[in-house]
Amino acid sequence: MSDQLAYAIITPYSLHKSRTGGIIARLLARTGLELVATRMFSPSEELAREYADAMVAARDPLDRQIQELIRDYVRLNFPPDPKTGRRHRVMMLLLRGEDAVHKVRTVVGNFSKDRRGGETIRDTYGDLVLDDAGNVRYFEPAVLAAPTLEEAETKLKIWARYSDRDGGLLGDVIPYPPGQVPERTLVLLKPDNFRFPSGRPGNMIDLFSRAGLYIVGIKVHRMSVAEAMEFYGPVREVLRTKLNGVVAAQAKAALEKELGFKIPPGEERQLGEVLGPLFGDNQFENIVRFMAGKAPSECPPEQMTQPGTEKCIALVYEGVNAVAKIRDVLGPTDPTKAPPGSIRREFGSNIMVNAAHASDSAENARREMRIINVGDNGFKRIVESVYGRV
Repeated sequence: MSDQLAYAIITPYSLHKSRTGGIIARLLARTGLELVATRMFSPSEELAREYADAMVAARDPLDRQIQELIRDYVRLNFPPDPKTGRRHRVMMLLLRGEDAVHKVRTVVGNFSKDRRGGETIRDTYGDLVLDDAGNVRYFEPAVLAAPTLEEAETKLKIWARYSDRDGGLLGDVIPYPPGQVPERTLVLLKPDNFRFPSGRPGNMIDLFSRAGLYIVGIKVHRMSVAEAMEFYGPVREVLRTKLNGVVAAQAKAALEKELGFKIPPGEERQLGEVLGPLFGDNQFENIVRFMAGKAPSECPPEQMTQPGTEKCIALVYEGVNAVAKIRDVLGPTDPTKAPPGSIRREFGSNIMVNAAHASDSAENARREMRIINVGDNGFKRIVESVYGRV
């Protein structure tokens, strides 16, 4: 069967309860599909109504009662709060691959009144509570997914039509007590997490949830060489200067072994001054190659701004002291020096292949979010590349 587009929508309650990472981990690891786009939405009344109205489908394996429960759930939980007008957060995941719709729906699972165990996402994160008479007391679907290829197309077109207006980098979706001033910070899940389909990206998001913050933006991004150079530009001069001593010591040891005589301290310092900047430039080339797929010296000028070959996920977290909280969960640059339970200790390999990046200040977060452009609507572009203009 040819490649298909499938979607999974993480509900406002699942996002609120920080179940996002566990859900993403299961979808990626158990379907083996490629995550090609993600987008945060704060659905308007119009989007919620149109999506809900399309919810009941004749070919859906769920029985009619469950379909109607999901329709009513969307009508109640997706639109803005009728009292405050504040919008709710919803996360859209777009996956592509062979038989994608069936694979996603299988992992998401179907509700039944006598279900047991935790095989599917809904088994673990969803709830259908009945009273003794069989009436529904509580219902939470956790994730929404299309039952058929036709339904996936219909519903993706609905979301794509509203994706510019109701989606992107969300604002004013989290209430804060008086006096609390939230920050925003950027996290990049680096390319080493996407070498093959696995639960790593979701598992990392799950660990980041310990910070008690809120995801207000998400994007699958392929960094261009130009973006990588700008993003890591502040690091370049640091690399050219701070490694002089290390480079000098290594050069001294190599030359003494090769030439058979001792190099005095003054000449050793000169070696560092000469070789340090060259070594720093080489390290910068390696960073850009790791993030974008090509080093600046390997990239023709006309390709500098084209999307790279390496994939990452960009997330924007919001909350009080967001920068410090995320960096605390992330851990130091060197995974060998990171504390147990931190992202880099659990998932990092070395100083470069260290699982994730996080902004080190609110100012840098703003600069980095501008470069990555988390609000860019890649979701709509992919939907329209398959189905045409919506």
